[in-house]
Amino acid sequence: MIRSGLTFVLLVLVGAGPTPAPRFDVVLRGGTVIDGSGGAPRRADIGIVGDRIMAIGDLSSAVAATRIDAKGLYVTPGFISIHDHSEAGQLARPLGLVSQGITTAIGNPDGFGPVRIHTVVDGITPGINYGAYIGFNAVWQSVVGDDDRRPTDADIEKMRDRVRAGLIDGAFGVSAGLDYKPGFFATTAEVTAVVSAGRDWRTNFTNHERLQTAQGRGSLAGMTETIQIAGDAGLMPIVTHMHLLSQDQGRSEDAFRLFAESARRGVPVGVDAYPYTFAATALEQILIPAWAQAGGRAAMWQRFANSAVRARIAADADAIIADRIRGPGNVYLPDLKRELTAIMAVEEVGPGEAIIRLLESGQTSVIIRSVTEADRVRILLDQLTAVSCDCGAIASQTGHPRNWGAYPRFFGRYIREQRIATWPEAVRRTTALPAAMIGLTERGWLRTGMIADITIFDPRTIADRATIADPVAPSVGVRAVLINGRVVWRNGSFYSGAGAVLRRSRHEPSRVMQPNGNHRLSAALRMEGGIQARIEAAMAGKALPTGQALVTGLQGGGSFVIDEPGLLQTAPGWAALTGIGHGADGRRLAATLIVESADAQRGQGRLVLIVGGRTIVDAAIDDETPVNIDRFSNHVG
Repeated sequence: MIRSGLTFVLLVLVGAGPTPAPRFDVVLRGGTVIDGSGGAPRRADIGIVGDRIMAIGDLSSAVAATRIDAKGLYVTPGFISIHDHSEAGQLARPLGLVSQGITTAIGNPDGFGPVRIHTVVDGITPGINYGAYIGFNAVWQSVVGDDDRRPTDADIEKMRDRVRAGLIDGAFGVSAGLDYKPGFFATTAEVTAVVSAGRDWRTNFTNHERLQTAQGRGSLAGMTETIQIAGDAGLMPIVTHMHLLSQDQGRSEDAFRLFAESARRGVPVGVDAYPYTFAATALEQILIPAWAQAGGRAAMWQRFANSAVRARIAADADAIIADRIRGPGNVYLPDLKRELTAIMAVEEVGPGEAIIRLLESGQTSVIIRSVTEADRVRILLDQLTAVSCDCGAIASQTGHPRNWGAYPRFFGRYIREQRIATWPEAVRRTTALPAAMIGLTERGWLRTGMIADITIFDPRTIADRATIADPVAPSVGVRAVLINGRVVWRNGSFYSGAGAVLRRSRHEPSRVMQPNGNHRLSAALRMEGGIQARIEAAMAGKALPTGQALVTGLQGGGSFVIDEPGLLQTAPGWAALTGIGHGADGRRLAATLIVESADAQRGQGRLVLIVGGRTIVDAAIDDETPVNIDRFSNHVG
């Protein structure tokens, strides 16, 4: 868990004279707070000290260095994109992302990215919080290469080692794009063998599912494979940028029945989706048959040069275009600003040959109209679906409008205009839900003790302006964005970046967020080194938690008590209590207490205490006082 600096304290003077006004670094005044739980909005002020939320309520008497008037505006957790394609050189000033309200993004999706996952941000202070997956495709390519061949046992073990290394380095899961080459060439069993290296990390497997109709696959078959791989590997499956393509168009209800059946078998499924009916990708990856890509691009060019092989490639591409995307009329070339059908007419060739010629001329990107509006709405309105954007901070002035407009489009088009969900539920889908899916513990909620990643927007005006014709038109309605407690966007201006490079710890499991869950943590624990803890906390549904947690026996005989709980989160064998507390000196500090019934890697229960952004306890629980999993629960209410 990465946190930007220590939380400063609120000073309360005891003695004669009036109590001084509370002091904060930033106060957000008079906004409508939607906290990420899905619960009802409330009018409240928010006080921030350092990078933490220290108070929510009436702060009219507070003193602050920075005051932001949020009257008439919604104040929400910052939006969390769990599918990000940012270019490293653009992360310092990610204007398209911050202007949408995004505060955290997770890169290396679809299986790609560097095998050393954080090299993309080496030497950069990112303008947003930035983490990464470890990519299966990248790991496969680094060992097996681009050929369609079977890996040896030694190859499998080498790939498992690289997955483990990525998780040790802080990856937020294992991503794959089994529709993309060369990952496409791996069998289901081989993928499972590699990614199961993450079993003890309680993380997720997010996959752009395989969909090659020539091999008899469709969207539902690909989703089934994703669930099978993750379930067998001991990971949480995430169906990323969910679409229903080819013969499965219109079958979104069937997809969610598939997910419900998986959950009943004990393998809960996560979903993310973006609010567009068209996608963008690399030209050859889904329109050129897989066999023609074996061996990499140089081998593909050689096949193009052979007239007989070229004709076969074009014929297969024709079939893919007809079946997968319902014909060439659904293909647009953004760099040329032309339809594929226009290219075909000028060249007097079929769609497959036109694609080959475009590749030979250096064209690499394509926009595909691929999803029905009915399916898109059904996907977006389901409570499983985290809204993401499949976007990124990208230098190109062409491409998909999602890079500048995804979140405002979701809120403007689908929530304000079509009312497919309530505002609180919509905010939950963009904040607390994706945070839980990837294992974030201290972000995604507006509760005391949590990190102050905050988006302020006008619900009356928030909307996208980017289009296929003008994909970099800025959105409107996002008034201010705070990252780690600092204002980075306000009234159309970007300030210096305040993002952090995020690394997931082994104590932050991927988990299901139950919006109506009842959470309880009750334990009396002894840890190594004489540390003891007594915890009694409960949270009913979306309400604030009650109770407290006391940890004694700290260095120098000290203690710490969380006596103002802000959030209680639970999952099987795991609970986290975040709030405000104090040590013996009385200073008020943000803190998170994590209790695990069994650390999968160490085989013992574990207690972790983080105070002011610094881990001060990470200790095994004495075997004589094991944590009983029944002591905390997460039931759907």
